Amino acid sequence: MSRPQPDYKTPGMMLRAEHLTKTYRVAAKEPGVVGALRHLVRRTYREVQAVRDVSFSVEAGEFVGFVGANGAGKTTTLKMLSGLIRPSEGTVSVSGQDPFRRQKAFLRQITLVMGQKQQLIWDLPAQDSLRINAAVYEIDPPEAKRRIGELAEMLEVSSLLKQPVRKLSLGERMKCELLAALLHRPQILFLDEPTLGLDINAQEAIRNFLRQYNQTFAATVLLTSHYMADITALCSRVLLIHEGQLIYDGALADIVQRFAPYRELEIRLAEPRTSEELETFGEVANLDGLSVRLIVDRSKVRDAVVRVFEELKPTDLYVKEPAIERIIGPLLKGQGLGPSDG
Repeated sequence: MSRPQPDYKTPGMMLRAEHLTKTYRVAAKEPGVVGALRHLVRRTYREVQAVRDVSFSVEAGEFVGFVGANGAGKTTTLKMLSGLIRPSEGTVSVSGQDPFRRQKAFLRQITLVMGQKQQLIWDLPAQDSLRINAAVYEIDPPEAKRRIGELAEMLEVSSLLKQPVRKLSLGERMKCELLAALLHRPQILFLDEPTLGLDINAQEAIRNFLRQYNQTFAATVLLTSHYMADITALCSRVLLIHEGQLIYDGALADIVQRFAPYRELEIRLAEPRTSEELETFGEVANLDGLSVRLIVDRSKVRDAVVRVFEELKPTDLYVKEPAIERIIGPLLKGQGLGPSDG
């Protein structure tokens, strides 16, 4: 891992996972009627490892992105951290507590938000569900009213709380779901695709709120998302998980060094050139009239720039690091990583 593992006994340590593994025993059935009959009489099973030997830690107040393709093990890991399922191997500590004991003190400190998983009562106004949540967490009515008002103002939903949940748009409903999940003011947030399915404006509103909540209450946040805008806007550190294994733990900016051993040359040509002519300088990622984007190995950038100036006589040239989206995006889709994926 690129990020040195800190001392787990440090007072500021909020999350710790050591050699976390989750294996499921799954029934194996052959196709067709014969397979169904055999499965009925004598079942056979196979083991599927959803998470394999994952270790990481998160300090108090950190906002960490947790990314990977569908089925990579993100949600399984969050469920183990929140105490919903037990690991097959390894240990978990959340704020110094064992999540699987589900003690009241632990439950008051955490929340798990899963995109489009509803906790609000469909036919009632959101404020009624919020009052129920407040009662569950034993929050005094005056304090509950104050918190609801504060969070509603941050989320810009004050005018929506008296409407039945079924009449709210998806974005409005997600904001109210967040309000309900954070009413007990948890210090540890497990967020699994909180902007899933939302339009661009709603996504931005949720991001702004999460940033503000993290800063206002010094909350520790572990966020999974398929939207790279969520990760790049909120997380300075990321965990990359692939096929159940943690393959990177470190600064978002350092991913470029690990997964993109190339740079991009954006060139404004003085005269039109063909792709065949430009391929001698690097991989042609894009050619649009006089504008070209080349992918060049980091070790060859200097020579490529010298040759471009000497042979192409460009009117402009920029050397850029590849966009984070081009690097992580293929991994989120379960593809290989490399310059041609951009």
